[in-house]
This record gives sequence, C-alpha cells and structure tokens, in this order.
Amino acid sequence: MLPALEALGKREDEVALAGLEEELVRTLRISSEERARMLPSGAQTIFSNRLNWARSYLSKAGLIELPRRGYCKATQRGRDLLGEGVGEINLSVLERYPEFNAWRAQQKVEQLSNPVPLQGAPDRVIAASFELLNAELAREIITRVHSFSPAFFEKLIVDLLVRMGYGGGRLEMGRALGRVGDGGVDGVIKEDELGLDVVYVQAKRLDPENGVPVREIRDFVGALDGHRASKGVFVTTSYFPSTAYEFVSRVSKRVVLIDGPELARLMIRHRVGVRVKEMYEVKKIDEDYFVE
Repeated sequence: MLPALEALGKREDEVALAGLEEELVRTLRISSEERARMLPSGAQTIFSNRLNWARSYLSKAGLIELPRRGYCKATQRGRDLLGEGVGEINLSVLERYPEFNAWRAQQKVEQLSNPVPLQGAPDRVIAASFELLNAELAREIITRVHSFSPAFFEKLIVDLLVRMGYGGGRLEMGRALGRVGDGGVDGVIKEDELGLDVVYVQAKRLDPENGVPVREIRDFVGALDGHRASKGVFVTTSYFPSTAYEFVSRVSKRVVLIDGPELARLMIRHRVGVRVKEMYEVKKIDEDYFVE
C-alpha cells in the first residue's frame, strides 16, 4: 500500500491502474517470473490481485480516490500521511480513519448475515478460500517465529534453504552458527562436498513494523568479503526498504533479500514448520475415456 500511495503522491492528476502497476514493478524490482505468477484460479496474476486490494483499502480510508473506472488519484489526506514519513501502511494506520473503520464494520455485518460470503463458480470459491487460508497461515507463521529464540530462527532459515534444494537438499550440508556467529553471518550451506561453493546466511528476527536498516545489509556484504564469498541470503521477519534493494543491485556479490511475507510463502510452499491438514481432489470428465 505504501509504494502505491507514494507513486500516486508524485502526481497531481489521476493515474491509470495499468500505468501504476508498471511503475510498481520497476520500483519494487518485481522480476518477470514473479509478475507472471497466477492465483490458483488462473483468473488473475498475484501481483495485480495484491495491487487491487491495496487500491481498495487505500480508497476506503480516503487516502486515494477513484475518479473513474481503471483510474486512481492521491487525496490531500494521502499526501498528508506521506508527509509524516511513515515506513509502512498497515491496518493500524488505516484504522486512524473513521471511513475505513465504518467500512470494515459493515463488512463484518454482511459476513454474519450471509453464511456463504464467497460467491461465484465453485472452483473460484475454492481458490479464493485457499488464498484466505494461506494468508492467515502466513500471519500465524511470522507470529510463531517471534515467540521463539533467535537461535531457533537461524536454524529455521538453514532448514528452509536446504529443503529448497541448496546443499543438495542434505541437512548435513547446512549449519546454523548460533549465538557465537562467524564474522557477521548466522549460517552456512555448502553447495558441494568440499565446500568450494558456500552460501552464507544472515537472519534478523525483527518486529514486522520495523524495516531492516541499510547498514545491516552493508555489514553483511562486508562479512561476505571477509569470507571471500560471492553468495549470501539475508532473511528477516519484517521488510526491506527500497534503498536496501537498490544497494544489493549495485554490489558485485549475489545477495538475495527475503522479507517476512516471502519467508512465510516459502515455508508454506516447501512445508517447513507446516503440514497438510486436509486434501481435496477436484475431478473432471476424462474425455479420453468417453470415446467409442
């Protein structure tokens, strides 16, 4: 929501949603692969879906206005909020505004009066429910991570990277260094038996409201130099400011930044800290069978 409002706040006139999406792709450095990812329903890209939700929430709070279909514009209230220098726009920020609270209250009333709030084709209802369940699971994952020690978080990150296939997917190839650390890194993963190629890991368990300072990223890159390493993964439970992505794009090292939402998504996808509760198979007619 904040990058969207910042993009709109730069202009006095209305902006087409398609143009806003293009600008955010560049600002947030969304790769073509990430941008192409679809919702389970296949009806829309995940990025477009998230932008639509952001636009809806910002408009309900009166931070932007929707002058006509497919266009949006920052309001004076939105510009005033940007002037405060907020680091993130979340529900606690939106709840400052009575219009947003009134809309949320009305949503709850409608949901209580309608036991089946999701409407549409059955497969789309299932897909939407799947999205909602995963979103809630992601929030629960980050909350649970914060209830454990930093050492547990470091081990979790190493476990996740190994499960993703680094180190050949073998647990013995990854190691969390624990409290003692090792020259500014929290974990190492050998990508080959002799350790000729190593991925170094930094894990910062921060409050979701507090972004990772760029100096932390700079220190990590310096630690990679100390280890003569070319690859590093910096993981946090919060978020990275745009300046952090700009910094890593300029350094010679290959440094990947994983924020809280991406961490939760990867844990769900690779089944780290989660397990399957139920499985449903949706079947369709086998056209190859029904022939004479």
